[in-house]
Amino acid sequence: MNVFHYPQNDINTDLLFPGKYTYTCSTGPEIKEHLLEDLDSSFSGKVQPGDIIIAGENFGCGSSREHPSLGLKYVGVKAVIASSFARIFYRSAVNQGLLLIQSPDAVDYYTEGAPVAVDPAAGEVRVGDRIFSFPSLPDEMLEILRDGGLLNHIKKIQFARGDGA
Repeated sequence: MNVFHYPQNDINTDLLFPGKYTYTCSTGPEIKEHLLEDLDSSFSGKVQPGDIIIAGENFGCGSSREHPSLGLKYVGVKAVIASSFARIFYRSAVNQGLLLIQSPDAVDYYTEGAPVAVDPAAGEVRVGDRIFSFPSLPDEMLEILRDGGLLNHIKKIQFARGDGA
């Protein structure tokens, strides 16, 4: 598992996925090619399922495009741990089933190479030898994450009720 550390604040959606590709890239593989290319040109070639991103304040600010959260979910990013998130990005990430954890103390404590583990049900982030708590996620949010996003979650509920195929 890799940890990608971007300690700066205000990493906007154009840094996560350049807006110039908004209308030419719509699938996961197309989006992956350009993920974080203006922030970390090596990201798309290194990222693997289960990797974690650690970042500063206001992560995901900017436009409301879904490409950044869709792309991060597609490549298998397990979680983004940041000091804070832009509200519109947070909602987009939930819709895609991407786990976001707000933990300024964990971000500040992280040093390059330290192992990181997350337990969303317990509301814990382990960085090196320390455990940082965050409010545990509500059961409904955990279900949305487990189901791979809001759309999959709704389909699952409809199927269980018999009103969806």
